[in-house]
Amino acid sequence: MTSARSHKDSGPLRRTGRTIGHALHAPFTGTARGIRKATHAHGAGESGLGKLIELHAVNGAGDVMITVALASTVFFSVPTDEARGRVALYLAVTMAPFTLLAPVIGPLLDHLPHGRRAAMAGAMLARAVLALTMAGAVATGGLELYPAALGVLVCSKAYGVVRSAVVPRLLPPRFSLVKANSRVTLAGLLATGVAAPIGAGLHTIGSAWPLYGACVIFIGGTVLAFTLPHKVDSSKGERKAQLVPPYGVTAPRPEPKRNGKARGREKNGEKRPGLRSVGPSVLNGLQANTAHRALSGFLIFFLAFLLREQPLAGQSAAVSLGIVGVAAGVGNALGTAVGSWLRARGPEVIVASVLALALGVAVLAALFFSTVMVTALSATAGFTQALSKLSLDAMIQRDVPEEVRTSAFARSETVLQMAWVIGGGIGIALPLNGVLGMSVASGILTLGAATSVRGLLSAARRGSPHPRVA
Repeated sequence: MTSARSHKDSGPLRRTGRTIGHALHAPFTGTARGIRKATHAHGAGESGLGKLIELHAVNGAGDVMITVALASTVFFSVPTDEARGRVALYLAVTMAPFTLLAPVIGPLLDHLPHGRRAAMAGAMLARAVLALTMAGAVATGGLELYPAALGVLVCSKAYGVVRSAVVPRLLPPRFSLVKANSRVTLAGLLATGVAAPIGAGLHTIGSAWPLYGACVIFIGGTVLAFTLPHKVDSSKGERKAQLVPPYGVTAPRPEPKRNGKARGREKNGEKRPGLRSVGPSVLNGLQANTAHRALSGFLIFFLAFLLREQPLAGQSAAVSLGIVGVAAGVGNALGTAVGSWLRARGPEVIVASVLALALGVAVLAALFFSTVMVTALSATAGFTQALSKLSLDAMIQRDVPEEVRTSAFARSETVLQMAWVIGGGIGIALPLNGVLGMSVASGILTLGAATSVRGLLSAARRGSPHPRVA
């Protein structure tokens, strides 16, 4: 009798507990379902693109955690003059060796056509280990921090190269490459926006805590990489692509024979496609993107030091940096979103248009230097760089044969990284004069426009050479 009454009394308690548990659990499960619905929409779930979108979000969150830890050590913790020296050392020790290592990434990854999931997982796991290594050095700012940062950069670029090469394999029906790239990139930007304040909060606990957070995130990314569809690794059903000769260029002549054997890269009587056969669109698109990336490096470092010494009107240095940073981030996200909406528009026209837009705003910023114009240039630079890079990726994915596409991405990333370093070096060395800085920014974009716009518009008028299936 007592047992029955006790069981009866415990029923409402169990129901109340379940109700409370559901109330506490619902926001998280609801958010997870909403994210999954967004990433898997319009066929992305069935094709596997949704999984790649989620993986790239994890990648962005982990990278920003490491960025927060490095920025607090290299830049914010010391006076401006000393910070200039530390940042220059970071560029020399980290970025300079990367320019030597980066060209090797593509050819190495080209030999892993059946191991792309493992390559992305390895890049995640390596950064998890390096984050722990950096955690011991970030508090002191010792030189051992820089080799670890170099390793993180190399792994991050290796992941990015493989991810770019994988997108065409996971393309849903009626999806343009620009739209697919923009979805992946936007997920990374959103994750970065969420993780950045979390990283800053962890930094208040201790300088190593953002790195501990990055380690956990990258371990999760390692597991998530293996959930990508198996077709990422399999070449079954794929056909090699060959490019038609560029407009106005005759087909290459057969290589002369030596000792009865044909020279050159031939297989089964057909010349294998190479990176030099991609036509003018990719080359001109890369030249335009080089200008955008150099501008990005220049603005990051020049404005960082300028605003520390000469904050925006009525604002502190920290608030001024925050305003410019948020403007650039919003512009970047907007450019990515616009890339998704443009659907099948020609990437050559997009690249030429956004370069002209960036140049116009930079000239106005030099002529009418003010808080508003600096903020507008930061937002415009973020917008145009994002949209231009999405279009360049689409041109590479469209025009470069499958068997050398990974190398094409690796080499283009190397060129863009070198441009960013050169722009950053100019920003560090330049006197802290606002008008002078905006004039230099205009000059960078003018040089990019002079070398690329005419070729891009010509390619757009006659139609870029598309790969044909062999």
